[in-house]
Amino acid sequence: MPDYETYPIEIAGIRRDLRLFEVKPGLKIAILNILGDTELVQAAARALGEGLKAVQFDILVTAEAKSIPLAYALSVETKKPYVVLRKAYKPYMGAALIAETLSITTGEPQTLILDEKDQELVQGKKVVLVDDVISTGSTLQGMKMIIKKAGAEVVCEAAMLTEGERAQWEQVISLGHLPLFVEER
Repeated sequence: MPDYETYPIEIAGIRRDLRLFEVKPGLKIAILNILGDTELVQAAARALGEGLKAVQFDILVTAEAKSIPLAYALSVETKKPYVVLRKAYKPYMGAALIAETLSITTGEPQTLILDEKDQELVQGKKVVLVDDVISTGSTLQGMKMIIKKAGAEVVCEAAMLTEGERAQWEQVISLGHLPLFVEER
């Protein structure tokens, strides 16, 4: 039995106990880490793929790193290509497009980079933004900035889960919602 608090959730018929993590005094969030969880990723991709059937789009875009398996599985499911926005620039990326946002999990600025080679794939396309969990929307905001710079249009946002204020995420195609865990002091 773990010596930390967890929050039980069911995503696309798969149950997981998510560890609670304190992001600041008195505030905890449930952490979903899909890296290595093939069963959950495949089930979520099938369910999100169903949700995206009514959406006309050309390409999936995600941010590095935890949501990459979901974008890959969703790409296989929808038969649409995907692009990963990187968090660190490498010289081979050429004339990359860059956007900066603030990460909720680290509290630090987060850089998102669209590799020069991927700009052609995105330009003029209808894009679905994919994330594992949409919480504050800061990563989403950074992804939208890059997509706009690339001359593409965001037509939909999809995530395994949303978190926080539920009404803020009504337009997101998601498979569930996580509450914030606020301790009374």
